[in-house]
Amino acid sequence: MTTPEPRLTSLAHGGGCGCKLAPAVLRDILKGMPLAGPFADLMVGTETSDDAAVWRLNDQQALVATTDFFMPVVDDPFHFGQIAATNALSDVYAMGGTPIFALALVGMPVNVLSTETIGRILQGGAEACRAAGIPVAGGHSIDSVEPIYGLVALGLVHPDQVLTNRGARPGDILLLTKGLGVGVLSAAFKQERLDKDGYAALKASTTQLNSLGAKLAGRAGVHAVTDVTGFGLLGHALEMARGAEATVEITADPPTLPGVRRLLGDGVRTGASARNWASYGEEVDLPDGLEDWRRDLLTDPQTSGGLLIAVAEAEADALRALARIEGFAAHVVGRVVEGPPRVRVVG
Repeated sequence: MTTPEPRLTSLAHGGGCGCKLAPAVLRDILKGMPLAGPFADLMVGTETSDDAAVWRLNDQQALVATTDFFMPVVDDPFHFGQIAATNALSDVYAMGGTPIFALALVGMPVNVLSTETIGRILQGGAEACRAAGIPVAGGHSIDSVEPIYGLVALGLVHPDQVLTNRGARPGDILLLTKGLGVGVLSAAFKQERLDKDGYAALKASTTQLNSLGAKLAGRAGVHAVTDVTGFGLLGHALEMARGAEATVEITADPPTLPGVRRLLGDGVRTGASARNWASYGEEVDLPDGLEDWRRDLLTDPQTSGGLLIAVAEAEADALRALARIEGFAAHVVGRVVEGPPRVRVVG
C-alpha cells in the first residue's frame, strides 16, 4: 500500500504567508552589512527597504532585480508554485519594471515529496511566468528539510521612471489595488476552517499579477509605489512615511477579501500580525477604542498583496480608472500629510 504524501502546509514548520523578518530585525541585520564601496550605477539598494534593487545599464535601461521564496501556503502544489512566482514578480512591477525572465529557487524534501508533486510546483511557477510573458530560464535546486520555492526575477525600466517607496508627498492620496486578509485566509486554511469560496478568494488574489505597476512608470502624479506583503499594510505604509519624511494616514476600515471579516470575528489570526505590531507599533498612532481585530487586519501579512500607490490627488481618479481597466479595484486607503515619519490610523 502506498503511503499518501503529507499536506504541503504540514511540512512548512516555519509557516508561510510571504512573511519577512520583522522590520526592526531586518534593519539591525542590514546595519551590520559591510559596504563594498560606492557604485554610481546602483540606483536603488538596501537604503530604504525597497522592493528590488535597480542598476543603471545605460541611458535608456535599468535592470530591476529581486528574489523571493517561501514555504507552502496551500496544499495544491500547482497553486503553491503559482502563488510563490506571482509574489516574486510583484517586486519587479512595484518598481515600475517589466519582467524579462526568471530563475527558479527550489528546495524540496525529496525523500518526502514525489517527483510528480515537485514537478507540479515548478509547473505552477512556470505558468505564472508564462502569464507575465517571460521564461523560467534556469535556477538552482537543493534537497531541504522543508519545501521552499520562489524566483529570482529580473526586469527592465527606464532609469528616469523607476518607482520607489520613498517619493510620496504631502497631499498624495494612497490607493491599494487588492483587499487585505491573505494571512487570515491562510491561517484558516491551515486550521481547516476555510470554505471553498474562501479558498477561491485566496487563490484569485495571490495569483493575480501586479502588472499594473509597469503601466505606472512615468505616469504623471505617481510619486511612490510598494507592494504590501509580509509587514502588512501598516508596515509598508511606515516605510513609505520614512521615505517621504512625512506622516501617512491609513483608514481603520480598509478593503478586505471575501470572508476575512467573518474569520477575524471568529478569532482567526496569524502569529505574524502580532509580531509585526510588536516590531513597529511604537511608530503607529491608533484611534481610541480601535477594536483589536482591526489592528490585526492592518498588520496582517500578505502574500502577493496589492500595490500601495501614492498619487497626486488631481490624478487619483484617472489612476483608479486605469486600475479598473487592468482588472484591479484601486481603493482609497489613506493620504500623506505634513508631520513626522509615522503612521496614523484614522476613521
